[in-house]
Amino acid sequence: MSIASRNSEDHLHTDVILSKITEYDIFMYYISSFTILGKKFKSELREDNSPTVSIIAYNGKLLYKDFGNPEHSFDCFNYIKYKYGCSFIAALRIIDCDFNLNLSSKKEAIKFTMGYIGYSQKNNPKLVKKDIIIKKKRRPWSKEDATFWKKYLVTPKILSMFAVEPVSHYWINSSRFSCQSITYAFKFKNRYKIYSPYEVKNKWLSNTKKTDVQGYNQLPAKGERLFITSSLKDVMCLYAAGYHSVAMQSEMQMPHKKLISELKSRFTTIEILYDNDFNKETNPGQTMAKKICDLYGFKNICLPETFESKDPSDLVSKENSFNELKIILDDKR
Repeated sequence: MSIASRNSEDHLHTDVILSKITEYDIFMYYISSFTILGKKFKSELREDNSPTVSIIAYNGKLLYKDFGNPEHSFDCFNYIKYKYGCSFIAALRIIDCDFNLNLSSKKEAIKFTMGYIGYSQKNNPKLVKKDIIIKKKRRPWSKEDATFWKKYLVTPKILSMFAVEPVSHYWINSSRFSCQSITYAFKFKNRYKIYSPYEVKNKWLSNTKKTDVQGYNQLPAKGERLFITSSLKDVMCLYAAGYHSVAMQSEMQMPHKKLISELKSRFTTIEILYDNDFNKETNPGQTMAKKICDLYGFKNICLPETFESKDPSDLVSKENSFNELKIILDDKR
């Protein structure tokens, strides 16, 4: 991997960023005139009297392509680097700061971008995220799907209950994308989160809102114990093991006070069960878990490092049973 993609000093990497947000999100945030993939718009990097720029899909990536200036051809990270005239790692910190990913311990990005008019939605009302429409084409379930979900002991009945469907391709606004590996659509009302577990660059694509709480619609009216966990996959895995849980759209998202108040009225105990990135030099899941517990007075459950599993679904897939997970969760009571 290149130095540009992985910087050992800062521990802030492109692959980590793209596991939390997408290239599409980044271009949408920083280019106010960008609306639809493939549709031309005027450059914001130079004087441009007519639309000459498009965001296009090329070799599995999204690229900024200026047909009026061949030198202006960038992926999303190098676009930020050029726009702000900064180093590559500074560009990553800018994204980390503006999207509140909390991946970097360094704060240079805040100081750097504060002087640039329009670097964030707060400073530039024009940078309001446009409506993104995602549509999908459902395909039949396959043996490969069954093998994938069986690792987590998630049954077809549970997948149906949580509105998970296999897809062959999807559209982002008017642009069509074919799935190169097994891909699933998680439905939230009329919005979707597209999950491609074997993809590195575009593992997640979504037009969901922060108010779309994963697993919320499957909760009982009342219950004894509830976990707030990291993903819908973990929610389904916990459901299969006999536990109720929900997940925010991102592990880096602080649950809203109104949601917490409502969940407290329905469940006797609420506990946090976030990722434990024990084998990495930063542990954002546990950092966020501590913030949530400190704010709301919840108990944090951290999977022991001895199991070498970062989350419930990871543990279940390694053990091929719920036994160890149940021992951990029930011993923590």
